[in-house]
Amino acid sequence: MRHVITMAGTGAIGLMAVFFVDLLNFFYISHLHDPTLTAAIAFATSLGFVQVAVSLGMSIGLGANTGRLIGACRHFRARRHASAFLVLMLAVTTTLGLITACLAHPLLQLLGARGAALDHATHFLYITSPALPLVCLGMALSSLLRAVGDAGRAMRVTLTGAACTIIVDPILIFGLHLGLEGAAISTVLSRCVISLSGFLNLRGHDMLERPRLKMIPHASRSIGAIALPAIGTNMATPIGNLIVTHAMSRFGLEAVSGQAVIDRMVPVAFAFVFALTGSVGPIMAQNLGARQPDRVRETFLSALKLTALCVGLDWLTFALCEPLILHVFHVQGAGIELVRLFCHWAVASYMFVGLLFVSNTAFNNLGHPLYSTAFNWGRATLGTIPFIAVGVHYGPQGVMIGQALGVTLIGSLALIAALTVIHRLSQTLPHRKDRMH
Repeated sequence: MRHVITMAGTGAIGLMAVFFVDLLNFFYISHLHDPTLTAAIAFATSLGFVQVAVSLGMSIGLGANTGRLIGACRHFRARRHASAFLVLMLAVTTTLGLITACLAHPLLQLLGARGAALDHATHFLYITSPALPLVCLGMALSSLLRAVGDAGRAMRVTLTGAACTIIVDPILIFGLHLGLEGAAISTVLSRCVISLSGFLNLRGHDMLERPRLKMIPHASRSIGAIALPAIGTNMATPIGNLIVTHAMSRFGLEAVSGQAVIDRMVPVAFAFVFALTGSVGPIMAQNLGARQPDRVRETFLSALKLTALCVGLDWLTFALCEPLILHVFHVQGAGIELVRLFCHWAVASYMFVGLLFVSNTAFNNLGHPLYSTAFNWGRATLGTIPFIAVGVHYGPQGVMIGQALGVTLIGSLALIAALTVIHRLSQTLPHRKDRMH
């Protein structure tokens, strides 16, 4: 439990800093009193989350493979694989970023963006999408730091980027009167700082070398076996959010803006839960490599206990702070009832989001990555589309309730599957150990 708290706690601080900056970004834009700008951020970041999901999936694969090799005392191979795979990561994200920038306008139209909100969101993506490789690089380097157990330095990587944005954001948005364009420029600068910080903090761990081109295919096969399913898994969540955003767009910009407020608060409030997915994974992978099934199970159960505690505290906080949230973010019209529903009831569904994420981490690191892909896509499809199709007839609140019911079902099923996988692991690993002796 102490190891899980240390790794997840430091990861949560870093994540909270990044997401708090995103929330602060939205806060600044909301004070320009232009609903088209707040809606534009909602539309643009919905696509941005899809991009980040690809980066996160590759980082998960890199961290899991590296952690497993280190746990098996194969540091030299871990360094070669990591260095070679970074080349592939940068190539993939550069291509994805440029394609998204080129297709930004039609993609945003499919989401339901119209008029000035469409123009603002398109311009935002023109600036931020080409910088996607910098996000991926920062995630990868931070993942390597966690794989070697250096949670403190992994936290510093994200904190430096957050500090950059906190300083630059108000200067560009208000000081130079750049508005949403200033927020986009600040985002790019922050990504540059995160990448630089990652390289500086990784020094001393001997985890990088000059990439060898002949190693790229071999590293891609080893890491890709985890990374590809992880990408598929992580893609499901933003795809589900795109479906929700499109449904909300039917009820006007105020409903989209209200949903955007919730989408910005959730990562900050639940940063600890989300950090568990990146922090618990290397612990499981190392203990799998060291053939310690009891520690794998203990790690998983500790993560579940911490998830329940975090969600309970956040539920109480949201219920008490609901009037303040409405006032601070200038929520209007249909957005008011959305925020109220979330703060008092829908927030409880994030217990099941946490169960799903922790279970997916177990699947990715214990040799069953396709399970996590299946459950996440189950959430994005069977756990979202039919529920929202019914809920949309009851207004924006119906959309939110449908989303909550869907994740409750999928999260419960994922937990049962994860416990089954870990139980089987405890039965098979000792036999393998005996054969090795």
